[in-house]
Order: sequence, then structure tokens, then C-alpha cells
Amino acid sequence: MKNNSFYKGRLAFWYLIVFGFLISCTPALAKTALPTLPSSTQQNQISGIITDGTGPLAGVTITIKGQQKTTISDFDGKFTIRASPNDMLIFSFMSYKTLTIPVAGRTIINIEMHQDATSLQEVKINAGYYSVKESERTGSIAKITAKDIEKQPVTNPLAAMQGRMSGVNITQATGVPGGGFDIQIRGINSIRTEGNSPLYIVDGVPYSSQSLGFSSASSGILAGTTSPLNGINPTDLESIEVLKDADATAIYGSRGANGVVLITTKKGKTGKTKFNLNAYSSFGTLTRTLDLMHTDQYLSMRREAFSNDGITTYPSYAYDVNGKWDQTRYTNWQKELIGGTATTNNLQATLSGGSSGTQYLLSGTMHKETTVFPGDAKYGKGAVHTSLTHSTEDGRFKINFSANYTADKNILPPSDFTYKAAVLAPNAPALYDANGNLNWENNSWTNPLATLNGRYTATTAALIANTLLSYQILEGLELKTSLSYTDNRVEENRINPSTMYNPAFGIGSERSTLYLNNASSHSWTMEPQLNWLKKIGKSEINILAGATFQDQKSSQLAQTGSGFPSNGLIYNLAAASRLNISSNSFSEYKYQAFFGRINFNYKSKYILNATGRRDGSSRFGPGNRFANFAAVGAAWVFSKESFLDTSTFLSFGKLRASYGTSGNDQIGDYQFLDTYDVTGNNYNGVIGLQPSRLFNPNFAWETNKKLEIAIELGFVNDRVFLSTAYYRNRSSNQLVGIPLAGTTGFSSLQANLNATVQNSGLELELRVEPFRSKNFNWTSNFNLSLPKNKLLEFPNLESSPYANRYLIGQSISIQKVYHYTGINPQTGLYSFEDYDSDGQISSPNDQQWIEDTAPNWFGGFANQLSYKNWSMDFLFQFVKQKARNYLYNTSWAGDMVNQPIAIGNHWPVDGSNSQTQLYTTGENGEALDAWSSYSNSSATISDASYIRLKSVSLSYTVPTKGSAINTARVYLQAQNLLTFTNYKGADPENQSSFFIAPLRQISLGVQLGL
Repeated sequence: MKNNSFYKGRLAFWYLIVFGFLISCTPALAKTALPTLPSSTQQNQISGIITDGTGPLAGVTITIKGQQKTTISDFDGKFTIRASPNDMLIFSFMSYKTLTIPVAGRTIINIEMHQDATSLQEVKINAGYYSVKESERTGSIAKITAKDIEKQPVTNPLAAMQGRMSGVNITQATGVPGGGFDIQIRGINSIRTEGNSPLYIVDGVPYSSQSLGFSSASSGILAGTTSPLNGINPTDLESIEVLKDADATAIYGSRGANGVVLITTKKGKTGKTKFNLNAYSSFGTLTRTLDLMHTDQYLSMRREAFSNDGITTYPSYAYDVNGKWDQTRYTNWQKELIGGTATTNNLQATLSGGSSGTQYLLSGTMHKETTVFPGDAKYGKGAVHTSLTHSTEDGRFKINFSANYTADKNILPPSDFTYKAAVLAPNAPALYDANGNLNWENNSWTNPLATLNGRYTATTAALIANTLLSYQILEGLELKTSLSYTDNRVEENRINPSTMYNPAFGIGSERSTLYLNNASSHSWTMEPQLNWLKKIGKSEINILAGATFQDQKSSQLAQTGSGFPSNGLIYNLAAASRLNISSNSFSEYKYQAFFGRINFNYKSKYILNATGRRDGSSRFGPGNRFANFAAVGAAWVFSKESFLDTSTFLSFGKLRASYGTSGNDQIGDYQFLDTYDVTGNNYNGVIGLQPSRLFNPNFAWETNKKLEIAIELGFVNDRVFLSTAYYRNRSSNQLVGIPLAGTTGFSSLQANLNATVQNSGLELELRVEPFRSKNFNWTSNFNLSLPKNKLLEFPNLESSPYANRYLIGQSISIQKVYHYTGINPQTGLYSFEDYDSDGQISSPNDQQWIEDTAPNWFGGFANQLSYKNWSMDFLFQFVKQKARNYLYNTSWAGDMVNQPIAIGNHWPVDGSNSQTQLYTTGENGEALDAWSSYSNSSATISDASYIRLKSVSLSYTVPTKGSAINTARVYLQAQNLLTFTNYKGADPENQSSFFIAPLRQISLGVQLGL
């Protein structure tokens, strides 16, 4: 028997698809074929109109108490539902008080609903396989909605989350369109940098965050590879929820160790057909630049450097000081190369509506964006989103189909200009000669714009489709099946033609190079679920059981060609005289799981939630493929106790706690197997193989044990709401490469290391409504995270190759560097602490100073204000941290590169207060050695804290009474508007000297509804 074996066939999968579409397309057949629920009394059709006192309310949910029969009010507030004379009808709508009305034999029931001050506690939160009221959740879940996302002109959903969620730290790698983001949910759990990504779920579909890009093609411009999350269109999103603790993530088992990001797209709503048009244009510029030397300061530095080295006759190659370059010329290279204006144009059209039984939505988005670089770089994206929801008249069968398709094309220069803009001499020649051609100034320099003759192009396409079928078998018993398919494709290339080089060098197309990558990944997932809800007196029991079957196939062909007969043939790989295949791979990943949840709720006061999952992954050896993960969460809503029930000050109070485990299988495919690579070497007409990995059958899961305790308090009808949580996550059984002796023929063995990494911390969230009236409303949201990362265990660390990287009791983000002690007043050179007292500064013995670059704390402060037709929103993001500064990547003072003005404070001019050692052209060997140690010392790590006005949105709703337009809104938005920091560098967020910082963007837009 193979009770735990992976499935091989897909017949059941296709049966379910065909079955679902047949039923959804034949509602008459479904209506007659499905049996009706037993009833002790005759059911009548109940109808009515729901209003809020001023007009009809559309979208109100009407449910029969104790049953799952549901309907929704239409655009005019009308509803119909079949019910027995003794039934109770429950009317619920977001931000309105829920009403329970007895039928009492009536057939017409008109209702007036009123807004609820504590309605936020009744909002449903998406917890993945189930939803839960905010007031009754036992897990830690952060959420933002479309209202927050739409106020920011962003192309990646992660950008919309920055600063808005406690425990979620997001940084942007580059300001170039199509670039990626780094996300950490409650810290770094894995020693492997690639093992810390969260699980992304889009409309119930697992979405791979693994890039299909080829680093040799894109790393020079994108700070890595293409981001697959660009395939998700932010303007199509309804909400983003982040699951953080064990109670929330354990139901995802092995994939929830680093948190879960649930992305929900917009759905159609009941009402008349609506057409919405949203268009905006943006202008983007750099937020900050380096304060660099002007020509006179720079030449003074260079001349002093030659004098210090005893050189009186400037060499022929010192064009900046020997007179070959104009010594009165000044060019602000940051303005020339990265000081342009990036433009963005975005247009979205949406059609939606539907009846109480069927709702639909169709939207399309066109997006175009340029860069701040010179040239014609551009990024274009097109997205289509559709959603269709249908239910039979009795509400027992439902189908929800959603699909998202995004295609984009990114055309960029092959490398970023940021570093060049910082190091070019300020008196370097002009970019163009008198005839408008690239100026090579008698072969005395490399013109930076020659890079524009090369090009990086990436074309990507992403499809996410999901069908959710549900059928109410009996009262309280529902069967669901989710069927999904994803497809991601990337085609990218980078060309380095010979025209990138100085024509005087005589380099022809035989040196031209093409990097080419074609990669794809597609997967299908099937998740059958059974949900049982039973009310017993004042108690409610909810049991969920389900399974997951996933199959993912990925392939990649990355090639490099060089030596072309002509640059006109550079895109034709067949024309290359030299061909190298960097990667030609195919991998298959299979995943299987069984999960369950039991929720017990007594009087909405005492809540217990238990979840469990048994996971199987093809990424581990036969004996370790399956593992069990479980969690338990509990909540006590103490504000509902009799001694607090009448309190006018405390409106809500809840204690909650959770503990459980989750796992991690983010190691790539086939890592446990002994594998071979093609050498490419020909021996007697046969291409050889070489071993590349050793077999390890004991390769098993990483395990993350999570603990959380939290309290939530609401005061004065929740106008002040405070949530505080303490968490502690311990990740062990680390999946890393264990280094091996060179005599084995392998550098490492993939294995589990008995090391434990702990992340703990406090999270604080505060919501305040200072004003709430008919015309003016003001809401403030504040979140603060205080994380602490620590390496608890690492057996035999001192004798391992990791001894110079980690330290027990310290963060895994530490860096061991030389301790900079100042400038030696006798030599004028940088000095450092000699830890081993041997009279020399050497690695690793003297690299003992510890600097921690993990954030000390971070958070955000958001405000929403509205006055009549005006509304304003703004968000401040703040981070307390240390990071590498510009001194880490700059050259030595006196070299033929520009420097920040602060370098002018040097020895011996400024004596003991000098910040820079004596200048040298590179001829002083001792000075170069001191500079080399300096670049890897505590001096190059400094405060990188910042407060950033992350987003601002000002809008005005235009009165449309008496016109054909239902709604009209004009808005002005800004992103990264202001940054307050003492950071020694261009940008404290991406902290890079090589890649452009996130841009300041200002947008003007209009939104119309017909």
C-alpha cells in the first residue's frame, strides 16, 4: 500500500471542472435536480425594501437564522427570500448595526438600518480557508483594503503595504519599473536568504514568488531578477491580509513559516450595471542625491594626492589635472544621468453589476511608465480581471469564477547609471560633440551614454484562474471545491553590442554579446473542502476538513551568445559564433496536504480554534516527505462579561493567545538527490557529465514554533482602539549547505543544521477617531513594531565556516567588521583596534566588532480626514536602523573619482578632527591598505533611520445631481513625498550605491462612474 504516495492522475480534477461548469451553465437543471431542505412549515416569499433613512441600501445580506439560505438587496434596496412564518431574518451590512427581525407571518418587511460605531469589530476577515469576524478572531491578521491601495500610484502590491501593517517590513530594491521588493513578516527565520519569502495566495490560488529571471541578463538594472509580483495588478485588488501567528498560518502547514499574504481581487456586487473609469498621470523624480564635490574642490583633492605621493609631473592618464580636460568645466552628473523625470499614465475601466443570484465584474488596465535615465526606456503593462459569481435561487449551489491576466514589457538600459553619476569627475568631457555624436574626447574617457546602445528587454505574462464550487448538502453542511490554474512566462534578453565601446578601440561585432532567457512555470491546484456549522444553544461549532493537491512544472533555457557577423544579427542566436548554455532545466514540484479546523464559540465570548495539517512535499527524501503541523488559538472577549457589559467607557476587550508549528520547504527542487551537470566538454565525440550534488536521504523540513499573546481594547464605542501583541517564533532544523572538505570533490552537502533562530517582539496598533460628525470625520491609525532577532543555538559554530558570520546570542543580521578608532596623528592613516595584538590588522582575527543591521523598530502613522466633499489621507513611514553608508563602496580619497563633500574634511588640514585620511593617488601602499580595511569597518556602518511621508492623497467628489454621471472624483496623490534622515547616502531605504532609489511621484487623476 502507498497511503501517503502522491497522486498520478488528473481524471478527478477534470471531472470536477466539467461538473461545475455544467451546473453553473444550466441553472434550470440545477434547480430541479437539487432536493429542497426539509421544513416543518410552509415557506412563503418575503419581500421588502431596506434603507438607511435617506435612501436605499444595496448589498445588504439577508440570512435566515440557523440556516445558510441567503440573499442580497439590489440597487434599489429591494430583496426577496423564501422563509417560514416562524423564521428570524438577519440583516447585516458593513458599518451598520446587524438586525434580527422575526417574520411573524408577514410577507412584506421594510427595514431601516443605522450605522454602528463598533461596526469594525463585525467586519469579516479573510483567514484563508475560512473567514471570521474581527471581534472573534483568535489569530494575528493584518489587513488593508482597496481604499488604502487605490490612494497610491504603485504597480506592485507590496508597495501598497509599506508602513501600514505592524510586523511587516517591506523595502524597495530599486526605483526602476519592474524591480522587486523584499518582505519580512516578523523577521528572518531562515539562515538561507532565499528561504524567508512568505506564501502568496491570490483568490485562493498559491502564487509562486520564485523569479523566473536570469540574473546575468537583469541583475545590472533590476538589482536582481524580475519580480513575479508585478503580475498582480494593484488596482484590481479588494484587500490584502497578512497572516502572522501560528493560529493563522498553521492551516497552511509547511508553507506558512514566513507568514501568508492573502490577496483578494474585486468581485461584482448586486445592483444596476455600473461603468467606472479611472485615469491618472504621474511625474517621478529622485527623492535625494549625494552632495558631491564641485570642480575646484575635486581638483584640489587630486593635486594634493599627487603631492602626498611625491609626484610633481602629472602622468599622461591623469586627464582631469594634466590639462587635457577643461579645468573650469563643471557637470552635475547626477542631474545628467539620473536627474530626469519619469512619467506614468494609467487607465482603468470597470464594468460591474448583477442580480441577487448572479454578480459580475470585468475590468481592464493599461499602464505606461518611463524612467529618470536618459534614453527611451519604458515599461508597459496590460491587465484584465474578470469575476463571475452565481447561486441558485434556493442558495444551495454557488459558483465563483475569477481570472486575472497580466502582460508587461520592460525596456531598460542594460545597467543602472546611479554609480556612474556619483563617481565621474565633475570636469569630465561633454556627452556629445559639436555634431551631436557621442563624445570620446580623444579616447580619454568612457562615455556613460554608450551604455544606451545596449538594451535589456523583458516580456512577462501571468495568468491566475480559479473556480470555487460550493453545495449545501444539508442544513449547516457544505461541500466546496477550489480548482485553480496559474501560468507564468518570462522572455528576457540583454544585448551588449560592440557600439557600446569606443570606436577607437577597433572592437567589432565579434565582441558583441547576447544574453537570452526563456522560462515558464505553470501549476494546477485542487482543494476539496467540507464545512459543518452547528449551533447548540448558545454555542456554535464549526468544523472544516479539506485537502490540497498541487502540481507545478517549471522550465528554463538561459543562453549566452557572442561573436556575431553583424550587430544587425545580434538578436539571432543562431548567428553567434560562440554559444554557452548557462541553464537548461526542467523541474516538477508536487505537494499534497490534508488539513482540518475545529472552532468552538460560546456566546461570542469564549472562542477556541484548533488547526492541523499534514503536508507532503516532493522536495524531500522518501522517508521525510511528510510532516505534521498544528496550532491552537483561544480568545476571551471579556467585555461581554456581566461586570463590564454596561460599561460606557470600555466598549470592547479581548485577550487572545496562540501556539503552534509551521514548516518551510523553500529549498528548490531535487536538493536531496545526487545530481549531475553537463560539462559541455567534448571527449571523443561524447559530452561528459560531472557530479554536482551529494545524496542526502535525511534532508527534512525546517520547523517554526510560534507563540503569541495579545490584548485588544476598545474605548468609547471603539473610537479609541488599541491592540498589543507579543510574539516569539523559533525556527530550527535549518536547511543549509554544510561545507565539506575540498578532498571530497564537493563544496557542501545540503543538510539540516541543528541551529535555532528566534524572532520575538512587540507589536502595537492604535486607531483613534478624534472627530466624527455629519460633515467632518478624522481617523488616525498608528502601528509600531519592535522586533528582536537572535541566534539561539548553532552546534560547533566556532569550528565551522560560519564562525566569522554568526555569533550565539546575536542577530543573524550582524556584520563582523574592523573597529575604526580614528586617524593616526603620526601617519595620517585610518587606524583600527588590534584585537589579537599582533601589530597587524588582518582578517578574520581583527574583524570582531559587531554591527547589527536589523531594524530596531519600524511602523507607520496614517490619517484619513474628510470634510463634506473633500477628503485627505496621508501616511508617514518610519524605521530605526543601521546600514552600510556611501563610504562602503566609494574609492579612496584622491583617486580619479568624485567624492562627497564630507571627504574634504581630511588629514592633515583638519588635524585630529579629520574624517578622512591623507589623500593618495594609489601610489601609497600603506594608505591603500588602510582604506581597504576602512571600507569594511564600523565607519562604513552608520545610522540609516528615516521618517518618510510615504503617501498623500487629496480628493474632491464633484456633485453630480441631475447629470448622467453617478459619481465623479478628482484627486491628487503623492508617493515618497518627503524624507527626513541623517543617512550618509542617497536613500536610507534601498541603501544602494549602484541602483536608483525609490522615486518621488506626484499624480493627478479623475474617476468617473456611470
